Amino acid sequence: MKIERIESFVVRAPLAEQRFYFSQRLCGARESLLVKVTTDAGTVGWGEGGVSMPAEHAAGALHTLIAPRALGQSALATDPLWHDVYAFTRDFGRKSTPIDALSALDIALWDIRGKEAGKPVSALLGGSFRQSVRAYATGFYYHESDLADPDRAIAHVRDEAQQHLDAGFTAMKGKIGLLPVADDLRRMQALRDHVGADILLMTDANHAYNRHTAASVGRALEQLGYAWFEEPLVPEDVPGCAALRAKLTIPIATGETEYTRFGFLELLRADAADILQPDLARCGGISEARRIQALASAFCTPVIPHVWGTGVAMAAALQFLATLEPTPHTAAPHAPENEPMLEYDRSPNPLREELLAEPIRLDGDAVAIPQAPGLGIEIARDALDRFCVARRESTR
Repeated sequence: MKIERIESFVVRAPLAEQRFYFSQRLCGARESLLVKVTTDAGTVGWGEGGVSMPAEHAAGALHTLIAPRALGQSALATDPLWHDVYAFTRDFGRKSTPIDALSALDIALWDIRGKEAGKPVSALLGGSFRQSVRAYATGFYYHESDLADPDRAIAHVRDEAQQHLDAGFTAMKGKIGLLPVADDLRRMQALRDHVGADILLMTDANHAYNRHTAASVGRALEQLGYAWFEEPLVPEDVPGCAALRAKLTIPIATGETEYTRFGFLELLRADAADILQPDLARCGGISEARRIQALASAFCTPVIPHVWGTGVAMAAALQFLATLEPTPHTAAPHAPENEPMLEYDRSPNPLREELLAEPIRLDGDAVAIPQAPGLGIEIARDALDRFCVARRESTR
């Protein structure tokens, strides 16, 4: 079974009045790169990349750098193809756009492998530890009015927290880093006060702080009982992250902006993270996520993947999550605190809601692992046509 055609679709959904702020910038549109691979036998696989960059860049790398090497190759030989592309782009693309593009292609090829075998990807990865996974609500982004009125920002946090509680979530993650520290900590205090002590809370700074400020914020979050402090420092400052981790008792989570096992090995060797967060649509796809998990297991470090994008990326993360061993792997491995979770983005995203023929749904705070062959999803072609702003094709 040979790779016959590689198609890319840049999908974009402007948010208009629903736009919001991360800790670093305004999000005015949801955007991603979907990749469709077709074999000479007619089997089709879907993947996703470019979730955290201009998707056109990843599409360019896919068609100019990767497609010429992939077309005509076996669609089932995911490892040889991955290594061929990585070696070819090593001199200029170890932590850059080519890996995003390779991630999308790799996910699509695993989708094909599953469909060819008639099994979900999780079965091909060695089998499932679980049939469903607990989801945590990612949200509490900033409204534009929050920047001028900290009291309104607190009201927004309370309102959103109640929405997540009403939906059945028992774990939530809030954004910090855009407002002055005192105002952001008031927001996180308000969140804790509203949901109570039994709800698992985390917070994400999108690398907003220097070392001194991050230490101060981390100590405050410890007092509020937060379960992890995500991306407190810029990703380049691995020594700083290690030093911060040594000062705090709150776990440090990081890795969403990291690439390949080599980047994650640097974090592990430096003792810079309590929780690793590879994004399958960025780190190198399913193939590389498996290698990152193997490294993390050897360092007794949990993996909780970062998920951001459409339902394709979420489906890939679910297949991967099904196969993650608890950490630590003990005689009683299914203690709740040792189980991985699914990041479930709750911010406005028409791409997440409409691009799948059957969107991935919650049952309380749990999401079932799709059991259909491959990723277990189908693309809604009418929605793809509606959101697609650029399409390219490479054929052999």
